[in-house]
Amino acid sequence: MQFEVQHNCPKSNARAGKITTDHGEILTPIFMPVGTVGSVKGVHATELKDEIKAQIILGNTYHLYLRPGLDTLRKAGGLHKFNSWDKPILTDSGGFQVFSLSAIRKLKEEGAYFRSHIDGSKHLFTPENVVDTQRIIGADIIMALDECTPGTADYDYAKKSLDLTHRWLQRGIKHFDETEPLYGYSQTFFPIVQGCTYKDLRQKSAEFIASQNREGNAIGGLAVGEPEDVMYEMIEVVNEILPKDKPRYLMGVGTPINILEAISRGVDMFDCVMPTRNGRNGMLFTWDGIINIKNKKWENDFSPIEANGATFVDTTYSKAYLHHLVKCQEMLGAQIASIHNLGFYLALVTEARQQIINGNFAEWKNRMVIKLAQRL
Repeated sequence: MQFEVQHNCPKSNARAGKITTDHGEILTPIFMPVGTVGSVKGVHATELKDEIKAQIILGNTYHLYLRPGLDTLRKAGGLHKFNSWDKPILTDSGGFQVFSLSAIRKLKEEGAYFRSHIDGSKHLFTPENVVDTQRIIGADIIMALDECTPGTADYDYAKKSLDLTHRWLQRGIKHFDETEPLYGYSQTFFPIVQGCTYKDLRQKSAEFIASQNREGNAIGGLAVGEPEDVMYEMIEVVNEILPKDKPRYLMGVGTPINILEAISRGVDMFDCVMPTRNGRNGMLFTWDGIINIKNKKWENDFSPIEANGATFVDTTYSKAYLHHLVKCQEMLGAQIASIHNLGFYLALVTEARQQIINGNFAEWKNRMVIKLAQRL
């Protein structure tokens, strides 16, 4: 993988860049739709490419490991062939799901023991076998096993967790460097900065991660219960240390405003389930603010979902029609809302990139965060 910073914002730390992988180029800043079990929920690959303009999608190691399982994925030739997606894929290590979904789990030096949320069966994720698992999945960018501490964790717990994450990282790097990709194209390994909301721990982690000299770096453990201003502070602390010539991936964040604020602080890559999850529940993100399409006020509004047209659905369907579908819990309503929101997120980061190139990002961002916060 290669990364090139192409433009820098003169009034913030925002930058526009290009990541090159064996499955294609990614122009940053970029949002990655989340395809947890090998699919972006309710969205076809053709819609992702042609309407949403996705350049890279995310898969989840925990879920893919459990279903369809590694044997099926290996026989398929990896996730790209299994789900008919020929652009880049990123997989997380599954650590967050182990800690958030498994009611019974135990962390030890060797790794994370857990029970499947599907059938209760026992499993172990180690720094080494999550590398092997992601080799089989075949993602272009793979993640180190870490522990994602909650935003309310006390200092002692956060410190012990961070030290364990760093020890796991060294084992993961060693195993990654001693193994080879399975399907004839290269893979890249990202470490993850942790440290909860404690400045000194975040600095310590960022320095350790930077010293590993990998091709890109991730920031984890944010948007997990801490106040937004604390999240922004932690991003600033970390990005002062992480190398500027490598992409920075902020994991699991967030709202459109969160994304613009993080871009201004030097983040390049984002993922979040919010566009699809919130869309399925009737929340639409638009250039003028947030719409709750369930509200009665949209019942007889026959105007397009958004006249600006983030995706084809905005001019094809009216607010009244989508209100009807969502109220009826019709499957098509969830699909339309998901496609719209994903299209908006991709349009937002694309416009942010253009504003960085034009030298106007800081002023544009300050206007946009006000508009995007409005409830319509």
